[in-house]
Amino acid sequence: MTFSIVARCPRSGQFGVAAATAMPAVGKLLSHAAAGVGAVATQAQVNPYLGLDGLQLLRQGLSAEQALERLKGTDPCMELRQCALIDAQGDSVCWTGEQCLPWAGSLSGEQFSIQGNRLVGPQVLDAVAETFRREARRPLIERLIEALDAGDRCGGDRHGESSAVIYVVDKEDYPLWDIRVDHHLDPVAELRRLHKVFARDVLPEILAMPTRENPAGLAAEDAV
Repeated sequence: MTFSIVARCPRSGQFGVAAATAMPAVGKLLSHAAAGVGAVATQAQVNPYLGLDGLQLLRQGLSAEQALERLKGTDPCMELRQCALIDAQGDSVCWTGEQCLPWAGSLSGEQFSIQGNRLVGPQVLDAVAETFRREARRPLIERLIEALDAGDRCGGDRHGESSAVIYVVDKEDYPLWDIRVDHHLDPVAELRRLHKVFARDVLPEILAMPTRENPAGLAAEDAV
């Protein structure tokens, strides 16, 4: 009942997860990412520990494929799950259990993986991939928004979407972008609206926050 994309930007090194689904409040149940490490999307019958443990395995230096193999051994109901991972090198892998609602499947490309279940058909993934590739010169957050919009316009979830999320990490442990629409008649359109609000009001605050290299953040400069 979801389509999602996990991706890495080769220019900035940012990782991102974006998704839209019929389930309310997809948010952090599905999207997991860590700076310099990778990203995981867990969906269908969601097991949040596939995301949490998947990131931990990637932190240990396992590839996306190796991490997925480990994860399979931790969940006795993997046939109900769909799980995608992308690692620090941008290599991606996706698992689709045989009991996921049709149409279910995935599509991988350079530095991304797209997956979905209970979709109108594989054309949803094709539309997401085509748009994501076409927008390669744009920042990762904008590429993810356009890709989600393309999947939504192509039919998306057979039951329609009610929630959406975009989660992007850059260099810090906290996210650069964390935009969630928990319940809305047109969540992708609302996500696009909120991106403009965040870009104007939230992003400048995040960019001024303390970092590992500068624990005072830009507040120290303002105090001078």
